Amino acid sequence: MKIENPFEISSKHLDNFLNHKILNYSKLRNFDFGVDKRDNISNLSKFISHRVLFEFDVIKKVLNKYPYIKVEKFVQEIFWRVYWKCHLEHKPDIWTDFINYNFQSNENANYLKAINSQTGIECFDEWVKELKEFNYLHNHTRMWFASIWIFTLNLPWQLGAKFFLSHLFDGDEAVNTLSWRWVAGLQTKGKNYIAKSWNVEKFSNKRFSNIKLNENPETKVEEKKFNLRDINYTSINKKQNKFLLMFENDCYYLNKASLYIKYDYIYILRIQNHHRKIQLSQNVIKYKNELLLYLTKNLINSVLISRDEFIKKTHTLKNFDIVYPFIGENLDFMNNIIQQQKLNINFLHRSEDIFCLDYAKKGFFNFKNSIPKIINTCCS
Repeated sequence: MKIENPFEISSKHLDNFLNHKILNYSKLRNFDFGVDKRDNISNLSKFISHRVLFEFDVIKKVLNKYPYIKVEKFVQEIFWRVYWKCHLEHKPDIWTDFINYNFQSNENANYLKAINSQTGIECFDEWVKELKEFNYLHNHTRMWFASIWIFTLNLPWQLGAKFFLSHLFDGDEAVNTLSWRWVAGLQTKGKNYIAKSWNVEKFSNKRFSNIKLNENPETKVEEKKFNLRDINYTSINKKQNKFLLMFENDCYYLNKASLYIKYDYIYILRIQNHHRKIQLSQNVIKYKNELLLYLTKNLINSVLISRDEFIKKTHTLKNFDIVYPFIGENLDFMNNIIQQQKLNINFLHRSEDIFCLDYAKKGFFNFKNSIPKIINTCCS
C-alpha cells in the first residue's frame, strides 16, 4: 500500500473539510453511512494521531475561519484526544495494568468468533471485516463495537482494546485504552455505554436493524484503584545534547524546525512487530513506516533507524534529547533502554501539552470548561 506524502495530503484533507464539510459536522457526525460515504466526518484522525497534523494547529486553523459556536463539536472532538493523552499521564498505572493483562485468548471460543466475524451479529461481523480491510471505524461505530464486545459477547475489554490497536491506522494508546474503559463503565465509575438496537439502526442509516443485543447488562466493576501521580514536566526549547530521537506518534516538526536543524543527527526510531507487546497488522506497520520515511525526508540530518541499530549506538552514545512520546509502547521501550544502557536523556515536552496537563486530572467535562482558556493560550 503506497501512500501519498502525508504532510501534503493531510493539509489538503483539512482544507477540504474546512471549506466544504465542517459546518454540517455537528448535525451529521454520529451517522455511519458506510465505508464509501465518509463526507460527514473529517477523516483526519490517522494524521492527527501521529501528529502529522498538530492538534493545536488544527484548532487554530478552524477558529481562524469560523466562530467557535459554529464549530464547537469538532473542536471538542479534537480536545477529547488531547484530554485522554494528558489524563493517562496522570495515571500511568492504567496503561501498565492494561499492557500486562494476560488472558488465554486463543482458547476462548467467543473471542475467536469475534475476531473472525463469526458471532452471528450482522453489524458486528461486518465491522470486524471493515476494521481489518480499511483499518478504520467510524467513532460512533467504535462505541457500539466496544459495547457489544463487552456486554453482549462478554469478552474482556482489554482484548478488544488490543484488537483495535492492532488494526487502526489512528490507534493511540491513551485514547484507545481510556475509551474502552469508558464504554465499560470503569473510567467514569458506573457510567457505561450501552449499544442499543434502535440507536444502531438509526445512526447506521438503517443498514442494520433488529439486532439482538444485551441492552441491560450488569455494571462492570474493578477492585484496582489508579491514583494520580505528581507531574513535573517542563518545556525545553534549547537542545542539551547533539542527538535527537523521535518516534512515530509525534511527527510534528514545524514549530521546532529551527531547533531540530541544530542537531548533529536526528534518529527517527522504527519499532517493528517482534519488539512490540501488541502486534500490529501489516497494514498499520506499513503505514507507520511510510510516515517515518517521509518524516526523514523532511528533516535535515535525520536518519531512519531500527530498534536494534539504535541500541548498538547507545553502546557508545549516552546523551540524547528525545521528543517525549507520551505513555505507551514507545515510552516503555525508551525507559527500558535508558535503564539498561544507562543513558542520560532530556525529554522535550511541548508547551501546549504541559499547559493542558493541569486541566486533565479529573473528568472530561472539567477539562471541557477550560477549553476557552486552553484555546486562548495554545491556539492563538
